[in-house]
Amino acid sequence: MKISVSRILGIAAVAGVVAIGGCCQKSDSEPTKTVGVAEKAGAAVDKAVEKTGAALDKAAEKTAEAANTAVEKTGEAAKKTAEATKDVAGQAVKKTGEALEKSGAAVEKTGTDMQK
Repeated sequence: MKISVSRILGIAAVAGVVAIGGCCQKSDSEPTKTVGVAEKAGAAVDKAVEKTGAALDKAAEKTAEAANTAVEKTGEAAKKTAEATKDVAGQAVKKTGEALEKSGAAVEKTGTDMQK
């Protein structure tokens, strides 16, 4: 099948005219058309993005508050644990001191008994 040059030029000319006609910008004096389906969908997507952003901001704020509360509670628990540990350590030192005094008394008694 032989394609002639005139046929190719004709097709190219028609394609060019259609392309140029489709690319022309509309002037501002033309009346505006009603909102199309794509524009409505775009507006819906914009609203959804705004709502999602607001929800994310709210969630981030609540998460930060919860984290701060957890940090405060953890700090309080650590203080209570430290106080309890200090009390237990103090009692252990006291008991150890009492045991040493008893041992000292026993050693002293043994020494006295040895001297007799």
